[in-house]
Amino acid sequence: MSSRPPIFTATRAQIATYLLSVCPFSIAFLVFLNSSVSFVVTDLIGLEKGVGDAVGTLGFADELLALIACPVWGLLSDRIGVRHVCAAGYAIIALALVLSVQSSNVYPQLLLGRLLFSLGGSAVSTMVTAVLPAVTANQAVSEGAVSGSSSGLSQNNSSISVRRHTPSMSSEVTITPIRFERSSTRRTKPATPDAQRSSPRLAGFVGMFAGCGALIALVLFLPLPARFERSGASPASAITRTYYIVGAVALAIAVICFIGLRNLHGEEGKGWSSVRRSSNLLSSGQSDTPPRDSPLPYSRNQLSRSFYLGFTNPDISLSYIGGFVARSSSVGISLFIPLFVNHYYRESGLCHAAQPGLLARDLGEIKKSCPEAYVLASILTGVSQLVALITAPAYGYLSDKSRRHKLPLHFAALVGVAGYVAFPLLPSPRFRGPDGTFGVFVVMGLLGLSQIGAIVCSLAVLNDGVLNNSDRKMESGAVQGVLQEPSNAPDSETGNPSAEQEPLLGCQARSKVSDLGYMKGSIAGVYSLYGGAGILLLTKLGGLLFDVLSPGAPFYIMALFNGILFVACIGFSVRTYTLRTRELD
Repeated sequence: MSSRPPIFTATRAQIATYLLSVCPFSIAFLVFLNSSVSFVVTDLIGLEKGVGDAVGTLGFADELLALIACPVWGLLSDRIGVRHVCAAGYAIIALALVLSVQSSNVYPQLLLGRLLFSLGGSAVSTMVTAVLPAVTANQAVSEGAVSGSSSGLSQNNSSISVRRHTPSMSSEVTITPIRFERSSTRRTKPATPDAQRSSPRLAGFVGMFAGCGALIALVLFLPLPARFERSGASPASAITRTYYIVGAVALAIAVICFIGLRNLHGEEGKGWSSVRRSSNLLSSGQSDTPPRDSPLPYSRNQLSRSFYLGFTNPDISLSYIGGFVARSSSVGISLFIPLFVNHYYRESGLCHAAQPGLLARDLGEIKKSCPEAYVLASILTGVSQLVALITAPAYGYLSDKSRRHKLPLHFAALVGVAGYVAFPLLPSPRFRGPDGTFGVFVVMGLLGLSQIGAIVCSLAVLNDGVLNNSDRKMESGAVQGVLQEPSNAPDSETGNPSAEQEPLLGCQARSKVSDLGYMKGSIAGVYSLYGGAGILLLTKLGGLLFDVLSPGAPFYIMALFNGILFVACIGFSVRTYTLRTRELD
């Protein structure tokens, strides 16, 4: 009896590097920069007026560049490997942090530092998605494809008796492409079902460890300036030392990723030299199809195909929409809840230390302008993030149990609609006082459930979309020897070659089964692009409607986004049920 196949194709070191370095620090450095950049503007550069406008412009430029950079990094990772892109991303973050505190003005010096950080941040955030298929890939995909093709040669004698039966018009005997696909699904199981089952569960831990990145920034990085000041350093010196230390941590994570992500499954032969080989092949006028011995598919339209898959592949399409909602949810909670609470306190006259005319757009400014609102906003967002951290593994487990209909993603979208509609309708965001109610914590729990559900489930669906195609390709190769007969084989009755000996599933049918593993980086880049587009749309449209229409407008927009995701989930389930019904007919 063969030994039980491993759950992961990755080693313990690779999985530890992914979960403990790539996932948390992709969030930790971003949270640190967003929370501390205002101190760079005020304490280091010395800007006194227009701080909010400067910080907002820097953030907008960051997201705008990330929209372009994420797909490019994803495409590059398919050429050079996710390991190199991940290490390069953290190295760029380290350089950006060091250069940012060398700035003497906001424009252009600090802006250039923020754009450099955006390049590194988009690389590592894209790799969080791209590395997931590599550590959960079906190890037997490549082995099964090879053994399947060889079985066509080694099992000709044993399978020829099957193929030499006299053809019959009976539907029970005649093999058709549809009947073959149905029967091969029953006969040929995925080579490593444990590896397939592991991907949604690992996605749950990805969400949990990514959420821990925010805690790393809040507990370890952000208190550093205050500690340096207490030891006698000036505010400018304190913020500079902090950026140096965090930059050194980013450089250390780059080294860890470069070492720990070596020899990932599906990354064989990839490196910087692959870019030169690709350029030489394309410049020489060769086909997009790589040589047989090339480990890297050279495709000119890889990025456009990743976009196209969002309209043709149900799994990937659903994951793109989920990524759009997931990234939007993070902004909706971290930006607009403090803004809503601050507005409520000011309109209700509850800000005892309020400074007139000060426009508070982030937690740092709210802390200065209205400490009471800052405390409440921190409590509410903390509750939502705590719920998200606790339930992330549960979402991964439930996604594993509902791979066909994606019910956890249905649930996340539905509670998102309920939570985002309910929050602005509450009489007060406070949990104490005349209008306060503990129901606000229930609503925060719903928002946390929605956010982490969209993150974990969209990653799991994306991973299934990539790996399932690989498994179908493996199964096609495994049964190719049963269907295909050498052209000189005689017919059992006439002794002459017969058309019945030709494969009923021709090359055209088999070509539709494609392996998406080689373009996982490009798909991850487009996934991140959708998320960035969601952030830009919510921040600009939500911020505008917050000022001119209603403070609850951003939350209604988020409810609309979750409603669109829920409708997409329903459509996915209907399609799955229809296809399943046809298979059983």
